[in-house]
Amino acid sequence: MAGCDHKMGPWLILSTAPESGVSAALLNRARSLAKEHSALSTRLVNSFDVSLAKRVGELAPISKAVQEWDSINESISELNSLLVDPSTDPELRSLAIEELENSRATIPAISSKLKHSLVPRHPFAELPCLLEIRPGAGGDEAGIFALELLKMYRAFCSRRGLRSTVLKQELEDGAAEDRLSEAVLEIETDGAYDILRTESGVHRVQRVPVTETKGRTHTSAVSVMVLPSFPEARSGESSALDYENPNSDYYISPQDVRSERMRASGAGGQHVNKTESAVRLTHIPTGIVVSMQDSRSQHANRRAAWQILRAKLAEMRREAREQELVKLRRGAMGGVAKMGRGDKIRTYNYGQSRCTDHRSGVTVHNLGDILDGGDGLETVMASVRAWLDDRQAEAMLAEELAKPGEDIANKK
Repeated sequence: MAGCDHKMGPWLILSTAPESGVSAALLNRARSLAKEHSALSTRLVNSFDVSLAKRVGELAPISKAVQEWDSINESISELNSLLVDPSTDPELRSLAIEELENSRATIPAISSKLKHSLVPRHPFAELPCLLEIRPGAGGDEAGIFALELLKMYRAFCSRRGLRSTVLKQELEDGAAEDRLSEAVLEIETDGAYDILRTESGVHRVQRVPVTETKGRTHTSAVSVMVLPSFPEARSGESSALDYENPNSDYYISPQDVRSERMRASGAGGQHVNKTESAVRLTHIPTGIVVSMQDSRSQHANRRAAWQILRAKLAEMRREAREQELVKLRRGAMGGVAKMGRGDKIRTYNYGQSRCTDHRSGVTVHNLGDILDGGDGLETVMASVRAWLDDRQAEAMLAEELAKPGEDIANKK
């Protein structure tokens, strides 16, 4: 350890490491949940229950993280005991100093793992997803970049082995083949929502358009929305995916939806304007409109439109609940640590060949790899998932710290 005088006893410095990185409030919460995991696991041995098993599975990462935390702290405590014992052999003392430094170096990773284990999984984490892409400000250039983002996500899915299908791809009226007006990409693999949920928001591109004669850099924007994709309703479907339960996020009353048949428009050869295969659904209470015309089958278009409408309503309802939590936490946290779909989350700068995410702060100087859906894009996504977990952990800490004050206030 540089700059440390071993004669003065480096253990006096190193011994403070174990309790750094995790607050007492979060540690107490983790221990409480680990205790619950132990008790439920014992019950599960004697009598199997599906809901019980699910809860045990949810708590398992917390229990494991607490065990690792306790193990490293116990190890550091034992090493400190050796160092403060005047009878410790000099050679053993030297080994203990080295081991203590190595153990201390693992504290940040173990602390991070413990904090992140406390963050509950997103309710849609295990589902497939729909990725909607729309050009924003920037005219033709925005439409061009929107198509490039669609290609980027398709390439990313191909590299990662995620099954993807383009449900909708519409070009701007009268535009060339490279200007997108709207696209919906379905990623059918379970867990795709958790992987791609970082992408919701406004993606900004800075580059010199091919039509620019004076070499000026233009800024355009594309909106990306990641929605959960739900499986077809099946008889006997229960709990969260009960489409017939009015209290479910996934329920839609047929009386609230206006359905219209239309003739398809745009590119499509002889099929266009020949049959009324296009479908438009309007959810009257919210004003959400979904139109589909990509398939020649009206039935297929209707099924896809309902899938997208159900996804948008479920996401809207979940966001409404999240907003309520934000309001509750605002006092404790002194602000809001959530970026919505209207925020500029990422910038793609062609001149500097860089991609910067404005949430995690990560910058990758290999734009070509990003746009090819390569490892650079996964690096950026992973950094944002970690950033989101950190914000969640901060919110939980604020709640835990606020509890004693609330109790005192209530007693008064």
